[in-house]
Amino acid sequence: MAKEAKSVQPSSSTACVKEIVKRDLEIGALIQDIRSRCSSVDELNDVNFKIKEQIKMLQTRIEDLERIANEQDKETDRQSMLKDADNYRKQLTTTKTSVRKANLACKLSIDKNERNELLKGGADPEVRKRSNKESLAKTAGSITENLMSLNRMMASNVRQSELTNQTLVKSSGTIQDTQEEFKGMGGVIQTSRSLLTKYSRRELTDRILIFLAVALFLATVLYILKKRIF
Repeated sequence: MAKEAKSVQPSSSTACVKEIVKRDLEIGALIQDIRSRCSSVDELNDVNFKIKEQIKMLQTRIEDLERIANEQDKETDRQSMLKDADNYRKQLTTTKTSVRKANLACKLSIDKNERNELLKGGADPEVRKRSNKESLAKTAGSITENLMSLNRMMASNVRQSELTNQTLVKSSGTIQDTQEEFKGMGGVIQTSRSLLTKYSRRELTDRILIFLAVALFLATVLYILKKRIF
């Protein structure tokens, strides 16, 4: 069963990457629609709804790729997949920025066209003045909203960078601790080797002493027998 799971993971990751690329291309096409085709607020809202759905699915696929990466047995495969997932996440951040910029430009263009239509229609000066104020207020509100969104995105990027730095610091600490453990194990191995060498020498010395004692004993016995017999 384990072998079957491992054989499925590469194909799963490949399908996941294909899905990520597909969603990213679809979002890019929708951004182009905002820039070139949206001429009303309703059309803009409709495209933005589709973009939100695509971004949600894209985020899910990136999370799936990270999950598949963490299930890998080989560290090199895990690190490679996590790096790809991080790149896709950064690309998604850039895409969100492009969406906000396209929305801001489209809203400004729509407001401008509405003001031109009012002016061409020969409306009453008071009506035109009031409409201009409303349009300016709406434009200012849209700009403020987009600026706040950009600020939130930048703050999110800063937090993500801080988390990445913390992860790198923890990883460095783990590597350093592992090196220290290896150094300690090296010292223990060296000490054990010295003790084994010492015990080997002592064993050889003990054998020589036993041999000499036995030889001395036999010589003594032979000497005594010689004296008694002869």
